[in-house]
Amino acid sequence: MSSRIKNLRVSTKLMLVNAAILISILLLTSLLTIAGLYFSLYHQAEVELERSVTEVRRSVARSETMSDAELPEPMPPEAKEWALRQNPDWVPPPPFLRLLYREGVLTPGVVLRVVDASGRKIFDSALHYPTVQEVEEHIISDPPFWANKEMQVARFENFYMYYEPLTLTWRGEAYQLHFIRMITAERDFLRALGNGLLLTNLLGVALALCACYYVSRRALAPIRAITEAARAIEVTDLSRRVETPPAKDELSELVQTINHMLDRLESGFEQQRRFVSDASHELRTPVTVMLGYSDMLSRWGREDAETLDEGISAIRTEAENMKALIERLLFLARADQKRQVLNKEPIDFQALVADVAKKADLVKGDHELTLEANEPGTIFADEVTMRQMLRIFIENAFKYTPAGGAITLSSRREGRALRVEVRDTGVGIAPEHQAKVFDRFYRVDSSRSKIGESTGAGGTGLGLSIARWIAEIHDIDIQLESEPGKGTTIRLTIPLSEEKSGGEISA
Repeated sequence: MSSRIKNLRVSTKLMLVNAAILISILLLTSLLTIAGLYFSLYHQAEVELERSVTEVRRSVARSETMSDAELPEPMPPEAKEWALRQNPDWVPPPPFLRLLYREGVLTPGVVLRVVDASGRKIFDSALHYPTVQEVEEHIISDPPFWANKEMQVARFENFYMYYEPLTLTWRGEAYQLHFIRMITAERDFLRALGNGLLLTNLLGVALALCACYYVSRRALAPIRAITEAARAIEVTDLSRRVETPPAKDELSELVQTINHMLDRLESGFEQQRRFVSDASHELRTPVTVMLGYSDMLSRWGREDAETLDEGISAIRTEAENMKALIERLLFLARADQKRQVLNKEPIDFQALVADVAKKADLVKGDHELTLEANEPGTIFADEVTMRQMLRIFIENAFKYTPAGGAITLSSRREGRALRVEVRDTGVGIAPEHQAKVFDRFYRVDSSRSKIGESTGAGGTGLGLSIARWIAEIHDIDIQLESEPGKGTTIRLTIPLSEEKSGGEISA
């Protein structure tokens, strides 16, 4: 059963939940109405009966202290004669009953019957009510929930009664007083009311189901539209977007989130497509060269030592280039998957810069490398990747600076950061290319590429992408200034260490 409920459509679940809530409210309201009505009837009868008993007690007690002159006058003779003609066993009521009648202490609706010590009925305020004997025979031991447990309840076919007997002594004579109060004389009306409420509730349940179905369908219509639109979007065509609803509600936020996700997916797929295309292009060139030289060696290399040496040297060079390219691709792949392991720890940056400059000076070739300034400072970083980043910027300066050009490296302290600059006097970068040079496999124009080829350091277009990732993971700000024909300056703002503890992290 639970699995069936889980497999229901959201619109059906929403309809059932709303219908259940409405039906519960409807049934609870009906039950409370009936219960409140019954409680009100029983409570009203209880209060009126208790008030009558209390007032009769008080009046009888007061009449015992009154003189005969203060008591109501006896009945006129003609009234006695009429009463005796109607009932030969009639006995004149005692004076205290005349006092009760004169003062009207009985609450309307309460019946009083008085019996003397001999068992003879001497007063009855309602002859059409069941006799005392009949009332006592119909006393029930399990009264309704809302009845007063301290009072006796008599149940007849169409009504209930409260019954309260009371024994009083007036001037030495004992009298039995029987108080009766009708509770639900409208039992047929209450039964009809209950049946009417039952039919009304059934109709309300049907209307609630229909209304909840309609409301759930209307409420989920935008979601169905979003689903259809999203279903129409294919991986091969991520340019489509879901139309944003005019209302600024949760659905509008959902559509905006989906569209934003599609923007990122489209960007990611496009970046992946370019990455695969460019990587294939970069790998195809050395593979083609190696295949060409291997074919040449298979034809003439066995007999020609010069050809053999040239082929082996070319194949080795291309293999080394391919190895470097693959290593950089793997580095970026690990970085994209956040699996690149970094071991951040406090580093003496002054010593690191000096060591990088010293090793770069060994391979400067026809360029002039100058360490202009190297102020002390400790940073919290991964030493291996920091060296790699600095080497990438210095190698790029060598690569795109003609022979005889100058490269300047400096590290100065500015507040809570180190300002590192790598300046060259190379060909520079045009303004329209400066924002893209850190993209993967991006190449500037052919003139800049020719400079790199002339220095014997053809690039893959991945170095600056790796350098940017290293900078971002270390919270380093990169600024690039360049002017065609006048050179390029890379400025790095590296935050100083704040006595953090080291350890390996994946980034």
